[in-house]
Amino acid sequence: MGTPLALKIVVILALMLQFVAIVYALRLVRRTKYSAIWILCVIGFVLIGVERYFEVIGIENDQVGLYISIVLGVVVSICISVAVLFAHRLVNYLDRVDRQRAMFNRRIMTEVLRAEERSKQHFSKELHDGMGPLLSSAKMSLSALSQDGLSEQQRELLSNTIYILDQALRSVREISNNLSPQVLVDFGLSQAVENFTSRLSVMHGVVIRFNTTLTTERFDGDVEVIVYRVICELINNSLKHSGCTDIVLDLEYQDNTLTLNYADNGRGFDPETVTDCGMGLSNISSRISSLGGTFTINSAKGMGFKATAQVQVNS
Repeated sequence: MGTPLALKIVVILALMLQFVAIVYALRLVRRTKYSAIWILCVIGFVLIGVERYFEVIGIENDQVGLYISIVLGVVVSICISVAVLFAHRLVNYLDRVDRQRAMFNRRIMTEVLRAEERSKQHFSKELHDGMGPLLSSAKMSLSALSQDGLSEQQRELLSNTIYILDQALRSVREISNNLSPQVLVDFGLSQAVENFTSRLSVMHGVVIRFNTTLTTERFDGDVEVIVYRVICELINNSLKHSGCTDIVLDLEYQDNTLTLNYADNGRGFDPETVTDCGMGLSNISSRISSLGGTFTINSAKGMGFKATAQVQVNS
């Protein structure tokens, strides 16, 4: 009794599909490191095709056909088994490449951030040591001028000029401090954040509660600078975008892990529909990632904004 026509059609379609798979496998032989995988796949597909061919023409019904079918089945099983073993090696290789790529990207980000910080320190020093003394000298010279013999209008003009110089000096100090806060270098992360939050709380009339378990711990310069920049960015985002009246900031160090928990009571947003909101969240995430840390956010419309960052450090 011959093979039914419908079954023959199905087998022919399967053979055609296997032929397409063979073509793609042959193309992959030279494109990947472990070409043996695709060679074994080609051999397996070819043998399966031969076996299907014997089934179609009915040879499997005699003793020789049965012997050939068994041999082909064994060889196909061996090819597939060895191909799976090589595929396991390929997966491990790809994982290793991904880890190396992640490390390379992290190093690039770290170098970019270091270069950025060096530039900020340079400009800060130029402002503090260059422009600052010049403005101070100008103010001292004007203050030393005798006001005797000056008209009321001239005295008012002199007072206004000294006031403008005071404002310019204050602006230079603020810009210099924002570029590279000296308190961070001298006293560490906790004191720098305390000074920053206190200053902003007074300027913007927002309650900023800073809680920390840090005392005199000092960390690697990159860690301190990046975490400080992240805190500054988060607070500035809340003040600019959220309309909040209260900010809570917790900074903890335990078991060689520095944890930052941040929350405001602002209007919030939907993280699923708004990717960044112009708030630099991707930049913050990149900064934390450059330290090998994690950064997560949690927010909803009308429910405020929360963020958590964790970094493995050594004090």
